[in-house]
Amino acid sequence: MIFARSQKGMSMLSWMLVLVLVAFFASAAFKVLPHYFDYMSMEKIITSVETEASGDVRTINAFMGHVSRGMEVNSIRDLPLKDVLKVKLENNEFHAHLKYERREPLIRNIDLVVRFDKEFRVRMP
Repeated sequence: MIFARSQKGMSMLSWMLVLVLVAFFASAAFKVLPHYFDYMSMEKIITSVETEASGDVRTINAFMGHVSRGMEVNSIRDLPLKDVLKVKLENNEFHAHLKYERREPLIRNIDLVVRFDKEFRVRMP
């Protein structure tokens, strides 16, 4: 019975440690998640060329224009399109290679790095 009375829960120091850990991981998540959302939007924009109702995307310039307009609509302004997306046209297919890296400062000289690298094969509509 004496032991049950002395075990009343976590101490104040333990609660502070838990709070600091939760705040650290929440901060890291809030810095990285927008980049993942932008990447998912870029994937949808690139693959939407196949399902686009208007079949006017026949050249690489038209493909890049389509992606650029999609980036404007989705408010993706911090990616230089010509640097992150390379497109080739072969056999009525666009071969698009989306590759870029984003860095977010976490603590002083420690950065969070997310790297995206994916190839797409998109048929002309």
